[in-house]
Amino acid sequence: MKRSLTYGMITVLLWSTMAPVVKVVLGEIPSLEALTVGSVLAFLFLLVLNCAQGRIRKLRDYRPRQFLAMAGLAVIGLFLYHALYYRGLTELTVQEACIANYMWPVMIVVFSMIILKEKMTFVKGQAMLCSFAGVIILSAGGAGAPGNRLLGLVCCFGAAVLYGLFSVLNKKCDYDQNISMMIFWLVTAVCSAIAGPLTETWVPIRGLQWLGMLWIGIGSNAVAYLLWALALRGVENTAVVANLAYLTPFLSVLLSAIFLKEEIRPRAILALVLIVGGILVQNLWEGKGLRDRNDERSS
Repeated sequence: MKRSLTYGMITVLLWSTMAPVVKVVLGEIPSLEALTVGSVLAFLFLLVLNCAQGRIRKLRDYRPRQFLAMAGLAVIGLFLYHALYYRGLTELTVQEACIANYMWPVMIVVFSMIILKEKMTFVKGQAMLCSFAGVIILSAGGAGAPGNRLLGLVCCFGAAVLYGLFSVLNKKCDYDQNISMMIFWLVTAVCSAIAGPLTETWVPIRGLQWLGMLWIGIGSNAVAYLLWALALRGVENTAVVANLAYLTPFLSVLLSAIFLKEEIRPRAILALVLIVGGILVQNLWEGKGLRDRNDERSS
């Protein structure tokens, strides 16, 4: 249990650095170029790891149709998600982009009802309204970054919708996560490598810029995913670890204030509290309901 919590906390710290680091990197490197390089690094890391663990043999268990399904998931949940999120980061402050993007857990609930036929409950409805209220408050705020604020918010919210859809479809498909994530990053690298030169002018990556790319590709993408999987696998009650993820946007806002000198706006914090609070209340309530049902069965 202690080891799982340690893995979870390390993962949250890695994820919380993603938005600030990407914001700095995108100030010098075009977004799809950064996505291409980061995806290649993540793929290579997972390829080496899967080979070392002997998991690479599992590729023989999948048919062409399943590989095509994985490719489709990669386009939705990694390529388009990151392309939109990176664009949002170029138009917004880190705190605005991170908060707007954190609607993805709400989108998981929405698509779970549509695709997995899960039931809408009163608590779910109230939690969703609370989170959407947070987005409205964030959208109504004053300008924080010099970019196109409306475009940035639309991109970040669109990214959240796509990642919610990806999460539900990925759960339904139930592939080996180590293998599928490796393929996801490969497909993302290919897609961004094709789309990038058509839409932007790429530049040479030099010196310290490579440190940022290595941190994004290996740290935030590959290592964070693996540690999160280990953290969830090591506990019986996954909610104990999963709820740690809600620290991510708060830490991202704090890091952006410390290292990027961004002003922490009260309106943004209120929006963040509403969004994360709605999601967390729903999870805690459903976790309590599950424990109550288990107690009734055991009695």
